[in-house]
Amino acid sequence: MSMPTRPRDRADLANLGKVACFMAIGLLLSVYVVEYPKDSLVARLVSYPRILTLAGQHLAIVAISCGLAILTAVPAGILLTRPSLKRWAPRVVSLVAIGQTVPSLAIIALSVGMLGIGARTAIMAMWIYSLLPILNNTLVGLDQVDPVIAEAAHGMGMTLSHVFLKVELPLAMPMILAGIRTAVTINIGSAILAAFVGGGGLGNLIIAGNNISRYQVLVLGAALPVLMALSADAFFEMLESRTRR
Repeated sequence: MSMPTRPRDRADLANLGKVACFMAIGLLLSVYVVEYPKDSLVARLVSYPRILTLAGQHLAIVAISCGLAILTAVPAGILLTRPSLKRWAPRVVSLVAIGQTVPSLAIIALSVGMLGIGARTAIMAMWIYSLLPILNNTLVGLDQVDPVIAEAAHGMGMTLSHVFLKVELPLAMPMILAGIRTAVTINIGSAILAAFVGGGGLGNLIIAGNNISRYQVLVLGAALPVLMALSADAFFEMLESRTRR
């Protein structure tokens, strides 16, 4: 006799179903545009290899920028929750928040002056733009850990490093993942702007579709990042729920 499906397992299946659904919609839309182009201009602009190349460039920009943000913001958040550095936390958050208040297009434009055109400029801009949610959530997640739990762990003979790695960090992980989830979904949309500085990505389809006034190309370039962002959001939601358990 099979065991009944638990609510948390149903939630995971629902999120996996969302990811599969969004990916299927993106695939069907790509097939439609490639197989049924409006005219020869669309047929020359859009092909399966081109879509895969641009999607790969788009995801690479997001992955590298968010990876750098995680490697920067999470350790910084951990350090700023330590007693000796805690007083610096508001100042650092205020400094990082400046990058979030400036529009992403303006950050990319400013980055061009330092790095020139190309993917590096887009990656730097996306890195700056994704620091705040990860840093802020790391600080909040670690600050919300009940001190009584940490004291109990000390009473059991655990060292400071063991308390952090086995108690504080696991309890804060859902909040940290929520910050990463926000940064990833924002960056997937913002990475469209990389095309304006020669960084590649799906924004090229938007620019090309707009230049030749072909809605098929324009809609494809706009829809694929949206579907990617929705898929990433559902995936990280599943990870959050798993870490809470």
